[in-house]
Amino acid sequence: MLEQLAFFGSIAFSCLAWGTVFAQYVWPELRLRPRGDALRPLLTLHSFRFLGLAFFVPGVVSPDLPWAFAASAAFGDIVAAMLALLSLLFLRSGTGVLFAWIFNVWGSVDLVNAFYQANATGLSPGQLGATYFIPTLIVPLLLITHGLMVRVLLQHQSQPALRETQLSHAR
Repeated sequence: MLEQLAFFGSIAFSCLAWGTVFAQYVWPELRLRPRGDALRPLLTLHSFRFLGLAFFVPGVVSPDLPWAFAASAAFGDIVAAMLALLSLLFLRSGTGVLFAWIFNVWGSVDLVNAFYQANATGLSPGQLGATYFIPTLIVPLLLITHGLMVRVLLQHQSQPALRETQLSHAR
């Protein structure tokens, strides 16, 4: 019980910490950029999702880590990383925006599915071994950036999310 409390408490605190970082430092900068320029750092961050392949490495994770969880998380993450890279490659065109939408939907569903698989397979946090930091530190960051990407993707291509004139009136 204490193990589960520590695990979910770590996820909750990570969401709060990353939310604060993004609200205070990242969003104020990204909201002034055109859509492609605002998406670039977010997609670049997600290109590191190949780290999910660590769920396959013996000695990094417990030998009794449920295969259904490991396979789903690892393969979902590598597809998400490839979609993020494709989005970056084509970002200057309409195709890049389409890839960014596809990536954002896939990546979001993949993260939610990982939580579902963890619960469905009876995953114990200790089975994660050295990958414990992925759901407790990285996944909250990724979830926040997926939400931010929706906001950025909904803006007009050449318009920043918040124009300078809107900023000066808000002050």
